[in-house]
Amino acid sequence: MRKLLCVTLTLLFFYVTAVHPASAGEARLWPTGDRPAVVRPWAPPTTPYGPGHRGVDLAAPIGAPVRTVADGRVSFAGEVAGRGVVTVELSGTGEPPLRTSYEPVAATVARGDEVGAGDVLGVVELPTGHCPPAAPSCLHWGLRRADTYLDPLSLLDPSLLRSGPARLLPVWGLPL
Repeated sequence: MRKLLCVTLTLLFFYVTAVHPASAGEARLWPTGDRPAVVRPWAPPTTPYGPGHRGVDLAAPIGAPVRTVADGRVSFAGEVAGRGVVTVELSGTGEPPLRTSYEPVAATVARGDEVGAGDVLGVVELPTGHCPPAAPSCLHWGLRRADTYLDPLSLLDPSLLRSGPARLLPVWGLPL
């Protein structure tokens, strides 16, 4: 019985992690690096014009490639307030679509370009004073639906947010 349980759990694990496709909105990669440090978390404002942080800042060296986390179309690539910004409307995310933004980025894409998950949008530019002192160089990653700011980390597959290897825990109360 114990062997059957182990085999069943192993098969279930491989089905969920390897065969079953990610549901819509679950990105399988970070915009920069394998697991960059979040140097400044999302802090939604309490009012539309109130203080807060409308995205997350990820540690990234200047010149690091910036990748889109999901399929979409570039809706903006240019400068805003002296910073290079790239915005991607994500495919299949409803109306209005989700939009991700990345800054400061020296864009290698243009408005209207179709991009796939993992495609390079550009590289991290020189810091512009947005990054916290602990990370002199970072990527600001934002997420919006219309005028509502959302936590961009919510796009990531939950397994990307965990640290360390997966662990199987004992199942108590099952007959051996």
